[in-house]
Amino acid sequence: MKINRVHKTDIIKNLGIVIVGIALGWFLKAKLTPQMPNMGAMGGVPYVITKQAEEQNIVANKGEIGLVEAINSVDVVPEVSGEIKEILFTSGSFVNKGDVLVKIDDEKYKATYALREAELESAKANLTRAERDYNRQKSLSTQNIASKATYDAAESAYLQAKAAVNQAEASLELARIDLDHTAIKAPISGFIGKALESEGNYIVATAKPVAKVVQMDPIRVVFSLTDKEFLNLKKYYDQKATNIRIILPNDEVLESSLLNSFNNNEINQNTATIALYAELENKDGQLIPGNYVQILLFSEQTKPQIVVSQEAILQDQLGNYVMVVNDDEIAEQKRVSLGKVIGDKQVVKSGIKKDDKVIIQGLQRVQSGTKVKSTLIQPE
Repeated sequence: MKINRVHKTDIIKNLGIVIVGIALGWFLKAKLTPQMPNMGAMGGVPYVITKQAEEQNIVANKGEIGLVEAINSVDVVPEVSGEIKEILFTSGSFVNKGDVLVKIDDEKYKATYALREAELESAKANLTRAERDYNRQKSLSTQNIASKATYDAAESAYLQAKAAVNQAEASLELARIDLDHTAIKAPISGFIGKALESEGNYIVATAKPVAKVVQMDPIRVVFSLTDKEFLNLKKYYDQKATNIRIILPNDEVLESSLLNSFNNNEINQNTATIALYAELENKDGQLIPGNYVQILLFSEQTKPQIVVSQEAILQDQLGNYVMVVNDDEIAEQKRVSLGKVIGDKQVVKSGIKKDDKVIIQGLQRVQSGTKVKSTLIQPE
């Protein structure tokens, strides 16, 4: 067999052809592929809307941590024992005082009531007979016909018959009460929690609650003040306060009507504070017993503070900041320290000054140092 040998010069020649082909392919691709536009320059100079930082006189207030608690909270406890036949409430629903929540098997209690009725009728019949005998012996005694011993025995039997009737009436009333208690009713109006027992279970009187009803409106917030703070604010609240502002756990600000307020009757010697209780409207159920909230205590003092629109506030891993536009139409990042929220405004404690042009729209298109075109919206 003849074997053809590849010459070294042929290999070099073929390799050169491949390299030229690859280079030509990349050249044609660069020419024929559309060029992507510069994303930073797309649309030209970014357009933003700005609003001047304002200085407003803000009512001075102090936030205190308060605990929301129910004015009335009642465990629904069975007063008779028996098997649960029906649960008539929906967990988490509102119930009115007197609504039937649970029905216990009442057959035994009906039978007991009927028995007590019969015992009462028997006692009344005995009383009638004893009364007639007593009256007869009394008449004979006045005529000196009956003996004193016979009269005394008749009188004693009559009194015992009267007592037996009273006892039978009391027993019947107890049977009626037990029969009524087979229908467990809501002790107060409020929201009921989940059912703690199920149909078919045997429950024992006063052993374990079947549910819990909590009054939600009105509701109470309890917090503490130092003795000095209490004295400074007491006159203001007594004379002027009708509403209370509450910051909820989700940072939402709630304004509620102050229905009543009172304070504890002594200073806590360990903390030098006094407990205050504010009873508030809670029609929307936003105040939930057990929650911790911030209650804002107002005074008549005000002080000027810088405020900006909340939509201007941005946040990154380093904290809060806003973007402002300087006189040269250049966007600049300003780190800020924030205060409280007032409506749709945010108090800025430091970082910017009055009349700074803060970007409120178009923030996603700018970075610090970006040239922008801006339109200023005048404050309301």
